[in-house]
Amino acid sequence: MRHQFSVIHPNARIADDVVVGPFTTIDDNVEIGAGTKIGSNVTILSGARIGSGCTIFPGAVVGAIPQDLKFRGEETTAVIGDGTTLRECVTVNRGTAAKGSTIVGSNCLIMAYSHIAHDCRVGNGVIISNASQLAGEVEVDDCAVIGGGSLIHQFCHIGSYVMLQGGALVNKDIPPFILAAREPISYAGVNVIGLRRRGFDAEAIETIREIYRLLFNSGMGVSEAVEVINRDIPESANKKMILDFVNASTRGILKGY
Repeated sequence: MRHQFSVIHPNARIADDVVVGPFTTIDDNVEIGAGTKIGSNVTILSGARIGSGCTIFPGAVVGAIPQDLKFRGEETTAVIGDGTTLRECVTVNRGTAAKGSTIVGSNCLIMAYSHIAHDCRVGNGVIISNASQLAGEVEVDDCAVIGGGSLIHQFCHIGSYVMLQGGALVNKDIPPFILAAREPISYAGVNVIGLRRRGFDAEAIETIREIYRLLFNSGMGVSEAVEVINRDIPESANKKMILDFVNASTRGILKGY
């Protein structure tokens, strides 16, 4: 159903069963998948690619040009995965020449008044709570939870299964599986409850604890701790994920408390 007071460009590619509310504008060069519901007063601009089964609440804007003075009008996209919900007044800007697209994964919940800037990469199953702001080229990996009112500096990387305190100011990379809190942002333990809910067993959680004990609470520097972890901790997918993240960090990881 497409409300008679919506404005839809004839070249937009929209599945037949998409619901479009009143006073919503859908531009040229837009694709929207089956079963998606779009509320009133939503603006979907050129370059938006919205998956199936999404829900977009009133006031959201998807595909606006980047807030980046280097942008020169290049053709780029803003991609929203299947089953993702954008609550009221969420903004997702499209990419720049740097990466070409802004991507929000599948089954995410992006709560009201949050902003996802150009060239961000948001994984699957991510929750971004109200009024959080992601600057350009931020990466948030699968199943992370961003507390309300958080401000995340450009180029920062937040790992999978992280739980980030509300109101956080993030200017460092945050490795997977941890709780990050306080000011300045610091390691506050392993996200045990979140990991249990996601099916991690006691042995896996204990291994993650031991890795982070060495990394943050042993008195060693990061490089020395990584050497000890490589030597003393048995190989596992979780160990590899943590060490790959730490070794690839360009901004440096957060500190222990």
